[in-house]
Amino acid sequence: MRYDWMRPGLYVDLTTSLERAGFDFLFIEDTAMVEDTLNGSAETSLKYGMMTPKNDPLPLMPLLTQATRHIGIISTMSTIQYPPYLAARMMATMDHLTEGRAGVNVVTSVTNRVAQNFGYDEHMEHDERYLQAEEWMDVCTALWNSWEPGAYLADQETPRLVDHTKVHTIDHVGKYFKVRGPLNTLPGPQGRPVVGQAGNSIPGRNLAAKHADTMLAFGTSVEQMKKFREDMHERLLAAGRKPTDCKVMFLATPTLADTDEEARDRRIRLDRQAMAAPIETKLWGLSYISGGTVDFGQFDLDEPVPEYVGNGEQSSLARFYERARGKTLREALMTSPAVGEDLDFVGSPDTVSAKMGEVMEEVGGDGFLLYPEMNRRTIAEICDGLGAALQKRGLVRTGYEGDTFRDNLMAF
Repeated sequence: MRYDWMRPGLYVDLTTSLERAGFDFLFIEDTAMVEDTLNGSAETSLKYGMMTPKNDPLPLMPLLTQATRHIGIISTMSTIQYPPYLAARMMATMDHLTEGRAGVNVVTSVTNRVAQNFGYDEHMEHDERYLQAEEWMDVCTALWNSWEPGAYLADQETPRLVDHTKVHTIDHVGKYFKVRGPLNTLPGPQGRPVVGQAGNSIPGRNLAAKHADTMLAFGTSVEQMKKFREDMHERLLAAGRKPTDCKVMFLATPTLADTDEEARDRRIRLDRQAMAAPIETKLWGLSYISGGTVDFGQFDLDEPVPEYVGNGEQSSLARFYERARGKTLREALMTSPAVGEDLDFVGSPDTVSAKMGEVMEEVGGDGFLLYPEMNRRTIAEICDGLGAALQKRGLVRTGYEGDTFRDNLMAF
């Protein structure tokens, strides 16, 4: 059990279960650092397993698609870790190996410690790294398009494997990248992999509007979710795309049990456990989302929350400060809810599925990205409990009709 998270079985169980329940995709996040901003030490990171140790997610993609037939797999790539040529080639290869079920979550990375593992003295400023990400996506897209349709002939009689007149250099020269091209492998079954995006800041929304097929969003209320979705629709139209071109998935953490009463009791126990968690782990989280620019361990816990913009997850910091208004740092840390907890998805599978349907009908949105603690108990609760209840209400598919990940993502 100590090493289950490093072995394939748990991930295969998760993915086959999600497919059985009709989900669109599995979304795998990533970070590449051992964080030591808090108190200038990696002790908290390593003692409590805070985002480390962590394996590279990319090799999971072909492994998981070998065990399934339809579900998409989105794996994270950072624009400061992967040069665009390497990223475009890797994802085209993954699209072939997964037979059209590959997706990439494009991130700019959060902390200085990540940047320092890839040749930077410190991370770029928040808005600038999104400018770099836009150019990164432009280059990747050009490389995926550097082979025209029909370029690959596989003609053994002439012989003629590839029509050289349909393969072109891209000759990109920009502020951050210089890439000649063309890609030296043909595009995968999807043409380009599904592109995901997770930033909710204004630059993150703009990046998603221009390039993403799906994006994560934080949901705290129906009204907030509606405003976010309307904002994204405006940005998509401004980018020359249709509002339906990017599926907005709101993060949610349901609490499930056989009955509503049992689920409420479980939520109370989980909240108490969260309250009792070591304060250093909460301070670690704040230090991390600051981008590693602010050590929150230096502040008096019983003084008002100090406001620092930081250079990390600006939308996450903004949500924390909104909740922390008028509180001491200790009080704010003790009252931070789990992701998506505000939506009150607590109850039996039937109750929660009904609530999810009602919320999404009012929001007019595309769906939820579930974010529970990942273990075999929650896999069963989500996939065989909640998933079955969602299918019964017609809120989740009972079968996949498309040939590729993108086909299925856009179909439902």
